[in-house]
Amino acid sequence: MSANIESLSPSVLTIERNPAARRPALSPGGLPAAVAAALWRGDQLGSPVSAVWPSGFAELDAQLPGGGWPGHAVTDILSPHSGTLEWRLLGPLLRQVCAAGRSVVVVGPPQQPHLPGLRSEGISERHLVWVQADTAPERLWATEQLIKANACGALIAWLPQARQEQVRRLQVLASGCEGPVFLCRPASAAQVSSAAPLRLQARVGLDWELHIDIVKRKGPPLLQALRLPSVPGGLASVLTPRLRLPSALIVPRETDDVVVSPAAPQRRRHSLFH
Repeated sequence: MSANIESLSPSVLTIERNPAARRPALSPGGLPAAVAAALWRGDQLGSPVSAVWPSGFAELDAQLPGGGWPGHAVTDILSPHSGTLEWRLLGPLLRQVCAAGRSVVVVGPPQQPHLPGLRSEGISERHLVWVQADTAPERLWATEQLIKANACGALIAWLPQARQEQVRRLQVLASGCEGPVFLCRPASAAQVSSAAPLRLQARVGLDWELHIDIVKRKGPPLLQALRLPSVPGGLASVLTPRLRLPSALIVPRETDDVVVSPAAPQRRRHSLFH
């Protein structure tokens, strides 16, 4: 036994005497670094598992996991005015997609895309593909095929009648799609669960802003709605400073100086019986 010990080098003896040296390095929280990097806590915004695209709104990016619109996933855009707010919310992203030479594909918009308005937002019609699908099955089928093809810089589909299992299927298919995929649905869909990892509800404010409620995200709930400045591109150059703040032009009613006279006492009527 002594001969075997003498034949061992000092470095080997050191490792054998300190078995803890073979263990992976631990993070400050007591977990291996690889495990800590993959761990997500519910009170924190989730880290991106794929590429993200800036939304064009700094306030919104600060509240989105990863700091932008996610790829390899679908995002629910819920709105009571379908067909108008989506363009204002997604306009900055679509401008980036067109500038990169990628195509923007829209499926079944409730209204025909207004090309002059899109040009004012920096969205070129050369990179815009409009898929006209009139029925719900056609819109769903076209959306599935486009996601499978993975040929869009960004995909926007209006699916007001999509069911939970259909959204779940689109989410599974979108895991292989690099570009962001947006499903535009009515505001009432917020009451129904969805497989989309990110869900936003948008509505119009009085001073040309968008009010955004994050219904679902990988992180803590957002208790207060975001107010994003969003003057339409065609109006930005013609609005006067006063018209940019319509709320300042509304004069509140003054009710403190109104004098309300007390009601006159009713006279008692006497019935005469003869």
